[in-house]
Amino acid sequence: MTRFAFSILLAAALAAPVDGMKPPAGSLEETARQVRKEILTLPNYGLFDNIRFTIEGDTVLLTGYASRPTLKSSAANVVKDIPGVERVRNQIEVLPLSRFDDEVRARAYVAIYGDPALARYNPNRGVPLMMSPARIAVGITNDPPPGNHPIRIIVNNGHVTLAGVVDSPVDRQVAEARVNNVFGAMSVSNELEVVRSK
Repeated sequence: MTRFAFSILLAAALAAPVDGMKPPAGSLEETARQVRKEILTLPNYGLFDNIRFTIEGDTVLLTGYASRPTLKSSAANVVKDIPGVERVRNQIEVLPLSRFDDEVRARAYVAIYGDPALARYNPNRGVPLMMSPARIAVGITNDPPPGNHPIRIIVNNGHVTLAGVVDSPVDRQVAEARVNNVFGAMSVSNELEVVRSK
């Protein structure tokens, strides 16, 4: 039985078609490309979410974290409609809805994407990175900054996990150091992967 595992962002970074070539329809690679595309283009998928998937035959296993309950069901619904997918096992964990976690998310976002060494990763360059009390009160999870952020910030009861991709080991260390200084972050787990250009 074939087993294929992906991190959404890592797969997106590595799976750019070569010379416009696409994998053959129905192949494992084509199914993975479609799953990745469907998840990345969900309107409620943002930088505070990290969904991974594994393909085993005609079954897709979804894992990872969703900051909003609707994302878990949305991801399963779009994946089940992909040709060649017969079954979806949805093991995405919905993160607790808490004001405390939202405050940690907001502070971690500013710490990472507002840092001069990491600012190039911010798809919203030029936008002020201050989090107003009103925005925090509404909840940054309900209104996350737009764009595809390569560094994902997962907060679960104050414990922060950094996921996604960066260009260098130094950037990986800087991101972790910035979040270690965030008020309210009880611990930081650094799962950032370094992707070197070819």
